[in-house]
Amino acid sequence: MALIKSISGIRGTIGGRPGESLTAIDIVKFTASYGNIIAERRDDKSKPAKIVVGRDGRISGPMVSQLVIHTLVSLGMDVIDLGLSTTPTVELATKMEGADGGIIITASHNPKEWNALKLLNREGEFIDAETGAEVLDRAKSEALGFAVVDKLGIVTTNDDYLQKHIDLVMDYPLVNQEAIAAKGYKVVVDCINSTGALVVPQLLNALGVENVIVLNGEVNGKFAHNPEPVPQHLTELSNEVVKQKADFGIAVDPDVDRLCFVCEDGSMFGEEYTLVAVADYILSKKTGNTVSNMSSTKALKDVTQKREGNYFPSAVGEVNVVKKMKEVEAVIGGEGNGGIIVPDFHYGRDALIGIALFLSHFANFKKGLKSFRGNYPNYFISKNKIELQNGIDVHTIFDKIKEKYRNYPINTEDGLKIEFDSDWVHLRTSNTEPIIRIYAESNFETTADNIAKRLMKDIMECS
Repeated sequence: MALIKSISGIRGTIGGRPGESLTAIDIVKFTASYGNIIAERRDDKSKPAKIVVGRDGRISGPMVSQLVIHTLVSLGMDVIDLGLSTTPTVELATKMEGADGGIIITASHNPKEWNALKLLNREGEFIDAETGAEVLDRAKSEALGFAVVDKLGIVTTNDDYLQKHIDLVMDYPLVNQEAIAAKGYKVVVDCINSTGALVVPQLLNALGVENVIVLNGEVNGKFAHNPEPVPQHLTELSNEVVKQKADFGIAVDPDVDRLCFVCEDGSMFGEEYTLVAVADYILSKKTGNTVSNMSSTKALKDVTQKREGNYFPSAVGEVNVVKKMKEVEAVIGGEGNGGIIVPDFHYGRDALIGIALFLSHFANFKKGLKSFRGNYPNYFISKNKIELQNGIDVHTIFDKIKEKYRNYPINTEDGLKIEFDSDWVHLRTSNTEPIIRIYAESNFETTADNIAKRLMKDIMECS
């Protein structure tokens, strides 16, 4: 059992003991803490605060959602319940409704036993680290207040926002529906038994893609495979693309904020290169800056500089990427896990606008997706992780590794990033799992793997 509190929200496995996993008591406590803070910070306290709530298709979703909604009602807050939704849809709805905040009930790419509360501010963006720390402190101290019976909130359901989200994507100026429709694409989509099944095929139809084959389209939360959209989990999609002689495949995660593509031969376009391709398209239309986290491929920097823009790295985590994007006025940004952030659409990772922009770019290319991938540098990232055992002091481990590699350029802004000439390795604890992530990038796959293995060995020796 696990309970993880971070900038990515309150995340844990369902069941077990309070404080050790995500139990009903923890859900109520953290929701109430968040709600109290939101209510206190409102400028206009003459009417009830308003919070938007939506969930992905997880088995525990209905239970967690009801606990969250009725905790907010008990605080005297009005709730707009979107029901089954996506993370970017809830983000958009929060701002469009003029709400005071939002809660997304999803554990993103984690397996079915996990769920989480992702907490938003009135802009539909993740709360900052300071607010997050206050949420944790209040929950721990149980300094919580609830409304009297005459001041309880009310719940309104609204199931229009998935379509509104699609409409907003279609209205975005750089989305070229005519070019996409003219290609007559045949597409296979893996919706991983969650809310992608309710919106991705519909978006593709709106873009003019009529031949859409859906895998794992029943929204039951019983994920057909590990839901993280990485190569080892997408063999079914790859095989089906080849079998159907499709032009490409699309995979999203359960809350539809991560996006990756499969080429016509079943090979991976590469989740790292989803952002690279979309950024290339955006930068071909307007010059500007880009941002990605420091665990992402350096190919984005290459593309940005080629288009006469400036690239800036950020710490890992959507809130950190967004903060850096605002600081440098980036025109596009995101994360190498397939997370696309288009700032003049909204400041959140969004697979739907990502699909539309990626296809708008690809539609101008005469050959297949495999050939299209050849437009970009062929770097290799080796992605690895080590599970953390209770009592392990990560700071001490990192200090020892930092000392060992003191003769190389080192960045400690987010964990430990070490540069070896044109290669790099990034070590950091995860915001979403009890693990250390070890990412290494090189021009050669074997070199990247060897760098990662070397650092994994260092970690074990320093433990």
